[in-house]
Amino acid sequence: QVHLVESGGGLVQAGGSLRLSCAASGRTFSNYTRGWFRQAPGKEREFVAAISWSGHVSYYADSVKGRVTISRDNAKFTVYLQMNSLKPEDTAVYYCAAGLLGPTRDNYVSDRSYNHWGQGTQVTVSS
Repeated sequence: QVHLVESGGGLVQAGGSLRLSCAASGRTFSNYTRGWFRQAPGKEREFVAAISWSGHVSYYADSVKGRVTISRDNAKFTVYLQMNSLKPEDTAVYYCAAGLLGPTRDNYVSDRSYNHWGQGTQVTVSS
C-alpha cells in the first residue's frame, strides 16, 4: 500500500522556522513530481511549492517565494519543505502530494495533477 507521511509541523512564533518532511512508503516516487499544498480554516487548498523528479525544476507560490525551499532526497524517498520567516498567515494544514505530471508550471501548481496525498501536518504560527 502506498503512503505519504508528513512530519515536522508544530507551533512556532512569527519569524521562526520549520522543516516539514514527507516520507514515502510502498512506492519510491523517485520519478514522481512532489508537491506541497496547504489549507487554512475556511479556505480552499492552495499550492505552496513543487519539485520535479530530478530536483532540477521547482516552483513556488508568490506568497512564500524567498522564504520557503523545497528539496528532495530520492535515496530516502523523502521531500522536504524548509520554511523560514514564518508569518501568522502561513498557519494551515500542510499536505504533501505526488504525481506523474507534464512538465508545465500549470501542472505543477494544480492539485488535480497529483493523485497521491499525505494526511497533512498542522503548522501554526503565532503573532
